[in-house]
Amino acid sequence: MTLTPQQPHGALRSYGRVKARVLKARQAALLDTVAPEVDIPEGPFDPRDLKPDAREIWLEIGFGGGEHMAGQAGRDPDLLIIGVEPFLNGVASALRHVQEGGLTNVKVHQGDAREVAGRLPDGCLDRIFILFPDPWPKSRHHKRRIIQSEFLVELHRLLKPGGTLRFATDWAAYADWTVQRMKASGLFSGPLGDTAVPPADHLTTRYEEKKLGDCAPVFLDFART
Repeated sequence: MTLTPQQPHGALRSYGRVKARVLKARQAALLDTVAPEVDIPEGPFDPRDLKPDAREIWLEIGFGGGEHMAGQAGRDPDLLIIGVEPFLNGVASALRHVQEGGLTNVKVHQGDAREVAGRLPDGCLDRIFILFPDPWPKSRHHKRRIIQSEFLVELHRLLKPGGTLRFATDWAAYADWTVQRMKASGLFSGPLGDTAVPPADHLTTRYEEKKLGDCAPVFLDFART
């Protein structure tokens, strides 16, 4: 597994560090043994080939420690969930969840989700999750936020008609930023439901529990139009 996430040519990084503390021996071992087994193919690929009997295919962008991804996969073995995360320690944590849960319906990749998105075919995804991404709160850093008009076009391309995108944040300004760009794109309807209440199928993440933002979590569900 690469230690340097690949980015789309000319794209600014939408994430901060890619590694923190030294990995524990078990974590390092998982990167050597489990990671190659659950990584995605190189080059363009169709996720339907990875699990032909999958009822739905989901993509989680920036899965953090992997709690949500692994929990959703454990709930429904008929899903295929592809998770992309640039932070190596988070990837190692997710691999532990995959191994301990005996999950065979998860693919885990360390990298930039925008690069992976560019390798996927049109209309291949049923759901996309972007949960508590780096808010880049300073104005001069807003250009690094993952939610950008051009990336919304790409996400729209990947979703099936009626497919959904869930964005969650605990930064009020980022919630407003996302709603404004979603509406301006004309590609999605929403937000759907009560944005202040966790959706019934939501699983709380470790980051969410830290309450590092400036507001209570905001859950924004959008549907591809």
